[in-house]
Amino acid sequence: MNAKVVSWHRIRQGACDVTHPGDEFSSELFASLRRSDQRLRARQYLSGLLAAEGRKSIRNIAALAGGAAAEQSLHHFISSSTWDWSPIREALAAHVTRVLAPRAWVVRPLFIPKAGEHSVGVERQFAPELAQVVNGQLAFGAWAAAEGASVPVQWRLHLPESWLGDARRRRRAEIPDSAEAETPDECATVTALTALGHWAVPKRPVVLDAHVTSLGGVIRPFVEAQVPLLTRVKGSTLLVVADRAMPGYRAGAVPARHIMESVQGLRRPSTAAGGPVRHTTLAAAVRVRLPRPGSGPELLLIGEWHEGGKAPVTLWLAAPATAPVGDLVRLTRLAQQVAQDEKRIGEQVGVRDFEGRSFRGWHRHMTLASVAHAVSALADEPGQLRLRAPRLSA
Repeated sequence: MNAKVVSWHRIRQGACDVTHPGDEFSSELFASLRRSDQRLRARQYLSGLLAAEGRKSIRNIAALAGGAAAEQSLHHFISSSTWDWSPIREALAAHVTRVLAPRAWVVRPLFIPKAGEHSVGVERQFAPELAQVVNGQLAFGAWAAAEGASVPVQWRLHLPESWLGDARRRRRAEIPDSAEAETPDECATVTALTALGHWAVPKRPVVLDAHVTSLGGVIRPFVEAQVPLLTRVKGSTLLVVADRAMPGYRAGAVPARHIMESVQGLRRPSTAAGGPVRHTTLAAAVRVRLPRPGSGPELLLIGEWHEGGKAPVTLWLAAPATAPVGDLVRLTRLAQQVAQDEKRIGEQVGVRDFEGRSFRGWHRHMTLASVAHAVSALADEPGQLRLRAPRLSA
């Protein structure tokens, strides 16, 4: 069993040492909480996310911290208190970058199915993971990712117009006045750029693990911010070959899949780590442009094939078009790492489990779930702070 998984099981089974409320990790991440009772509730909630069996509801978390009285206190702490989650996320990002030395920031959609219609942001909308329209919430997370581990450090909830344009729903969910309508593409873009633009974290490439609708609208902000971007594209995406030496030059807009199929003879083996083993695929790249006049700089279209496969299994677009293909393929593996960690750890610490209805409550839960994810994912990383289960009660 993987060492990190062992640590996770030991925490859930109560085998980890109980630390003092002044524990180094809690002190660093929860320093922005001014009151001692808030810091205590944060540690209790974190402990519950790590140790509670089943769904990480406030009731199940409170059962480990004192029952009904603790449930009322924790409910107030998450849903009605005044603490700001942003400083905790920034402190988490700073700590993770020191310990993990991420190679990229991976932005990935998270769809949270919901049965009702009262939780903030719930609507029948397209669920990327399910490839169908489902009732639920759509969010985007920015993950600090390295080979072997990844941690979410920023979250953004997509708010449909049905919520932003309804004054009653907006007031009940406590949606701030600053929240404005945005497309899922814009939501994904802002998720990454707010962290890179306002936090003291390294400016690493962004891997956008989502099929965007408006490539120009997504690529432009990253080019302006001088942040390298690698984004998934569909085989039907129309692109213009920009390399005179390549098939399809002067052919106009051509589907990305056809461009890559025409250069299969240029494929070369590309090897990168993927968990405990190394994977080899075939990869090729072609310089392209978006099909509109004044569409910006040249981009690099990368295709990956399995051994013996005729059609590329994944297509990515890189901006700018200057990085070596092998380096870019290794970055795509980080998207796989995040997807695995989301299922292996994220779902265990409750990223889909918040049952409240408010905008602020959702963000506070997701912030502490990200801290819990870090506790599990980074417990065995060299230089990591003591990440043992915090005290459950005063």
